[in-house]
Amino acid sequence: MTALKQYERLEASGLWRPEPGAQRREVIVSLGDASLTISEFSGRALAHWSLPAVRRANKGQRPAIYHPDGDPGETLELAEDETTMIEAIERLLRAIDRRRPRPGKLRLYLIGGVATVLLAGALFWLPGALLKHTERVVPTVKREEIGTALLARITRVAGQPCMTEEARQPLRHLALRMLGETRQDDLVVLPGGVRETAHLPGGLILMNRALIEDHEDPDIAAGYILAEALRARRADPLADLLEHAGLWSSLRLLTTGSLPDGALDSYAETLLTRDAAPLPTDALLRAFGTAQLRSSPYAFARDMTGESTLALIEADPYAGEGSRLVLSDADWVRLQSICGG
Repeated sequence: MTALKQYERLEASGLWRPEPGAQRREVIVSLGDASLTISEFSGRALAHWSLPAVRRANKGQRPAIYHPDGDPGETLELAEDETTMIEAIERLLRAIDRRRPRPGKLRLYLIGGVATVLLAGALFWLPGALLKHTERVVPTVKREEIGTALLARITRVAGQPCMTEEARQPLRHLALRMLGETRQDDLVVLPGGVRETAHLPGGLILMNRALIEDHEDPDIAAGYILAEALRARRADPLADLLEHAGLWSSLRLLTTGSLPDGALDSYAETLLTRDAAPLPTDALLRAFGTAQLRSSPYAFARDMTGESTLALIEADPYAGEGSRLVLSDADWVRLQSICGG
């Protein structure tokens, strides 16, 4: 997002209400390129709103009131004198809206693709080409929506994501360490369902609680996150979903901007039951080296004998000097109680 290049960081005061009936709290609002951060005056973060999901409840009126898409009960009120912040948010929201796909354009793409197929007579070319075309034109915001829809279906079986107040910041610290600054909210810990890890369109990475609760070394959980992030980079998660859903689901996504509920339900079930895709050892070792992380704890967690993961043990890039710190001891202890155990 480059709509506000002239600002390095914007801050303003506001009134935040976490849920209907709750007392409004005076907070500091920070505007970044992709998110709104709502914090106490002490600096402790209370909430992070992704800008593509921010909605205004009273367009054109002051004070300005905003809420996350789909959750009008959580609100942020900016006073009339916070003109700079309000104008900046509105500019970013307009820029995001301009980048959203328009159904008319998607229909034109579809018509053009079909016409090409008819002229060329390439009957066997259509499915693969359409899938690749769909992958290219579906924007990040739509991928995030699809990932959220899949997560909702997964949690019906796996249970609601684990989160205690004490573990919230340690989980974000772990995501910052392994995924980067822009993905601090992309880790989801589930009480069951997923075998170890899985990834969704839009960037979410799912973890079974056992990866955190059953190990004393945070390098093990970090290794599983690194491996799953590598899988997501090597194969587009949306492409995997579309291949599973089939040609007609891709057509519907192009023409209506949504996938059939049945396709999402079926893919969610598949994610919970299939084995993780294997990764080349050399690619894994490069990823561990780049992350400054030992590979041997992850290797022994996968196979306690070390027989099937011997290469990851013998070629551990940080066996001698040790990993760059993943989490402090205090953060790791707090994170281990994320599911209330």
